[in-house]
Amino acid sequence: MKQVMDFEKPVVNLKEKIAELKTFTENSEIDLTEEINTLEKRLEVLENDIYGNLRPWDRVQMARHQARPTTLDYIEQIFTDFIEFHGDRSYGDDAAIVAGVAFYKETPVTVIGHQRGKDTKDNIHRNFGMPHPEGYRKALRHMKQAEKFNRPIVCFIDTKGAYPGKAAEERGQSEAIARNLMEMAGLTVPIVCIVIGEGGSGGALGLGVGDHIHMLENSTYSVISPEGAASILWKDSGLAQKAAESMKITSYDLKELGVIDRIIPEPKGGAHRDVEAQAISINEVLENSLKELQGLQPDELLEKRWEKYKKIGDYTEI
Repeated sequence: MKQVMDFEKPVVNLKEKIAELKTFTENSEIDLTEEINTLEKRLEVLENDIYGNLRPWDRVQMARHQARPTTLDYIEQIFTDFIEFHGDRSYGDDAAIVAGVAFYKETPVTVIGHQRGKDTKDNIHRNFGMPHPEGYRKALRHMKQAEKFNRPIVCFIDTKGAYPGKAAEERGQSEAIARNLMEMAGLTVPIVCIVIGEGGSGGALGLGVGDHIHMLENSTYSVISPEGAASILWKDSGLAQKAAESMKITSYDLKELGVIDRIIPEPKGGAHRDVEAQAISINEVLENSLKELQGLQPDELLEKRWEKYKKIGDYTEI
């Protein structure tokens, strides 16, 4: 059964009503074409009203939708000849991060991304998309390899956050993320990061230091989840919706703040409604980014990257 979010229930109910009338018309001699056309026009207006005025909490629900396309879905749609590699050559493999090489329009690239599961069994295997330190070390191994062979890097970000368990901390979770931040800042090849779902805390930042950072329209990118922020601020995770309103975590907020470069539009109703159409939108932005970045010399690339992060955020000196 498909997940229906609270704010879109009126749309779903109206679609079901239209489907019922169409079935009734097909199986009887009564012509309800005029009524169906009227409802379809009403549906279009309703969809524009609901999906065109989404609140931050609505976008959080979109970003978490169980059918939302994952990194592997976009790899299949956008790249060719993808070969996935496993392991950090130190401890083991982490299925919460996928990494490998592929061709993008005949150009070899390194592709890395968080990977959630499609069902309960897959989510358990992939730890619900929350990486352990070996996942970040695997990612870094492939980033350094990309630098060695002068391959652009494409990172897909989609995680609630790095796994906070005892074993992950014992194996150096914080150090692994910090090292990725440091190393990504100095890589001499183009890095394009795309937030495709949730971008949560350091877990997202471990793959998020890029020359260009883009976000899908209904994705989120924040230092903490709305539930976590509500627990800290008001001692009540039930106030997550209130927290989401004030945290500036949507693509539009972050574009205004200068954190991201471009907002990638989604099909009406979210990326899960049409994966192919969403992949086409991502492809257009990715192509433009790589064309711009591949024309830069390594020194220019590093200087622009430094300037980009230096300008993020507003502050006042006293």
